Amino acid sequence: MNSLLVLIAGPYRSGTGDDPVLLDRNLRRLEEAAWPIFAKGHVPMIGEWVALPVLSSAGADGIADPLAEQVMYPTAHRLLEHCDGVLRLPGASQGADQDVAIARERGLPVWFSPDEIPAAASVGAA
Repeated sequence: MNSLLVLIAGPYRSGTGDDPVLLDRNLRRLEEAAWPIFAKGHVPMIGEWVALPVLSSAGADGIADPLAEQVMYPTAHRLLEHCDGVLRLPGASQGADQDVAIARERGLPVWFSPDEIPAAASVGAA
C-alpha cells in the first residue's frame, strides 16, 4: 500500500461556545492523532490546519465570524476530494459526521482508531 492522505475528523468547535481555550484543546486532541498516522507511513491532515489560515487571510474576526460558514466545512469537503480515508475521533461533531458521510459516499475507508489504519509499504524502508 502506498502512503495515504488521511483526514482526521473530530470535534473542533462543538461544545466550546467558541472559547479559545476549548477550541485550542480540541485542536490539540485532533493533532494527537497525527503522529500515529505519520508513523504508519501516511500523511495526516486536519481541516483546521487549512481552514483557519484561510479564514484569517479573508479578514475574518475569528471562528465566530459569519465568514467561517463559508470556509470551515467547505475546506474539509474540498480536502476530501484529495484524501484517501478518514480517521473519525470520538465526540459529537456535526462537521466530522459530515466528513464521514462524504467519505462513505465516495467509497473511502473510515477508521475509528489509528490502530485500524494499515501501514504503508514504505514504513521502515530507507
